[in-house]
Amino acid sequence: MASAADTAAPSARKKPTLDTLSPSQIEAIRRIPAHDSGQKPVPIADWLDPVIKKTRPASIFLDPARFDLEQRSVFRRLPVPLMPAARLPEAGDVVAFDGYGPALIVARGRDGVVRTFHNACQHKGSKLVETCEVHKAARLICPYHSWTYGLDGRLLAAARSEMFTDFDKSEYRLSSLPTREYAGMIWAVLDPEVEPDWSGMDDGFAEDMAHLGLPTAHVYNHRRFQIDANWKLVLEPFMESYHVTRLHASSIGDLFTDMASICTKLGPHQRKVAGKIQFKPSDLDIPGENIHKTVTHAYQVFPNATVITSPYYISMMVLMPIAVDRTNVDYYMLLPQKPDNEKAESIASRSYELILRVFGEEDFRAARITQEGLASGGLKTVTYGGMENTIPTYYDQLESHFLTNE
Repeated sequence: MASAADTAAPSARKKPTLDTLSPSQIEAIRRIPAHDSGQKPVPIADWLDPVIKKTRPASIFLDPARFDLEQRSVFRRLPVPLMPAARLPEAGDVVAFDGYGPALIVARGRDGVVRTFHNACQHKGSKLVETCEVHKAARLICPYHSWTYGLDGRLLAAARSEMFTDFDKSEYRLSSLPTREYAGMIWAVLDPEVEPDWSGMDDGFAEDMAHLGLPTAHVYNHRRFQIDANWKLVLEPFMESYHVTRLHASSIGDLFTDMASICTKLGPHQRKVAGKIQFKPSDLDIPGENIHKTVTHAYQVFPNATVITSPYYISMMVLMPIAVDRTNVDYYMLLPQKPDNEKAESIASRSYELILRVFGEEDFRAARITQEGLASGGLKTVTYGGMENTIPTYYDQLESHFLTNE
């Protein structure tokens, strides 16, 4: 199976055009109907019904037992995304990471391989790295007693080791988690006792991410949000278009319209492509046009991340459940390259501030007030219609991983 790094992709370009995309992405875009085609404004796929009324119990967002089941079955057993690989672009890049709760270290070694360790010295448990900012390090040194580790987890030295009987450095390797770099993202299995299942590493999804430039992107900025809502309520807006012109009416809503989108499964992941308000199929072959000005790609990365295209940047979010009603969200703005002039910096800066407002004050606010409403006990079930039809299918997929023999 090829990784994103192995997948052929066009060289870095400042402007994404139709011909820089993968054949699968191009095929999906050419299926987007014109606005006046009469097509219902729903995701189109042979595994989706265009008009539905499906329900889920409100308890899936409120019940601590359900949350614990999700943790055991999915978030501690399956590979989960930690961050874009571009956050650690060079050998020697190190960062502390606690998005899912446990204190971890993510490091790119001298050999270029990314590894994930528990952020705990094997002497007495002190954190080795205290900053969540990426920095260069040749080794990891415990601030308590100066035990020193390589970026591959080996104990290199222990102060006054002669004071320990039969001291063997090989017995004190850092505790590590199964880790892979795939599709421009760093993935790990959070339970070191679980045999990792990497079968969800789909080649088609990796090819899409390569053609979007994710593996070679520049991380312009990063923000962590702490949201008082169940993680699924935070995820839902990024799986449906029903809310876009309504929730975002005062910000970006006028860039979009209710229209059909083309939905494709890429292994366990979902891709939606949809035209913006000015989209015309006849304009697709205009040479040199920025395809993301008229077409949006939105990916639901199973189980808990999203990737969304914009004309000049890509948004990636990782949603990390902390409690039944609390979620950490790491937002990353990814650019094709670091801004190298004043105009490029101005566009990136203004885009970053806008998207933080849209997501933070609108999408994440919607999740919070929905959590509060559900917690009131005012309804027993939630209802999904045709413009939200990928949400129930996602929950079916999620629940198919639930452990039943405990």
